[in-house]
Amino acid sequence: MDKLSIIVPCYNEEESIPLFYSAVSKVLTEIPNVVPEYWFINDGSDDDSLKEIKNLSESDKNVHYVSFSRNFGKEAAIYAGLQNSTGNYVVVMDVDLQDPPSFLPKMYKLIKSGKYDAVGCRRVDRTGESKFKSFLSDKFYSVINKISKTQIVAGVRDYRMMTRQMVNAVLSMKEYSRFSKGIFSWVGFRTNYLEYHNVERVAGKSDWTTRKLFKYAMSGIADFSQAPLNIAVWVGFFSFALSLIGIFFIIIRKIIVPTSSVFGWASIVSVILLIGGLQLLCMGIIGRYIGKIYLQVKERPIYIIKEKK
Repeated sequence: MDKLSIIVPCYNEEESIPLFYSAVSKVLTEIPNVVPEYWFINDGSDDDSLKEIKNLSESDKNVHYVSFSRNFGKEAAIYAGLQNSTGNYVVVMDVDLQDPPSFLPKMYKLIKSGKYDAVGCRRVDRTGESKFKSFLSDKFYSVINKISKTQIVAGVRDYRMMTRQMVNAVLSMKEYSRFSKGIFSWVGFRTNYLEYHNVERVAGKSDWTTRKLFKYAMSGIADFSQAPLNIAVWVGFFSFALSLIGIFFIIIRKIIVPTSSVFGWASIVSVILLIGGLQLLCMGIIGRYIGKIYLQVKERPIYIIKEKK
């Protein structure tokens, strides 16, 4: 018998939790010789999510949970789930049923064949979402794949089934700032991707605002690319080169035309502000990387457990 650990991050999902459990349990009956192990990770929810999870745990001995002391974010929840899972196969799923449970039998069959170490899922469209959010998402994958050696499949979800070997490889990466899509790609292993059209939430409202998604994307770029630092270096180099050219021009002009005067204080002030702005931009980019180093060397825990069963 294979044990399949199902990692389910939850944040204010009291309506979705029973619907998710019912849908997944029904699909798992189609997979022979598999014992499920549910790990619901309560990420500091403000509603009755933990109560719903405890109800499931009382009725099904295969349902376990970890409840955080506060909201630490989805990445911390995924990491906690992977750490607590004991199955020889592990799958990460969203509780809102935007990750179709119907894919589980096919994912298990593909990974059981031995040809793949992981089977992931990617959306081929974002029907139901705002055009602006879809545009930003598409551009993010385009940009990060151009500036990073770690390639991330466009539209990929955290929804994937992995072997224990791959899970152990992911857990070996102890970084505080985590970007799972990048980590899953960075560790390698043979991965097959199943495509599907976007599925809307079964209940509740997404906590992922455009602002949070943008912040998450910037974190992913900083975690898996040094391109912003390289940009800062080149901006500084060109600013320095232009300054040298300007100084050389002024000296030559003064030698050739001794009576010439320099006018245009407004333009000079504009140039000073431009150079100052570029310097602050470069300092901000460098500061972001230093900030990540600062958080890493402090060795704070990625999450803190309040309850566990």
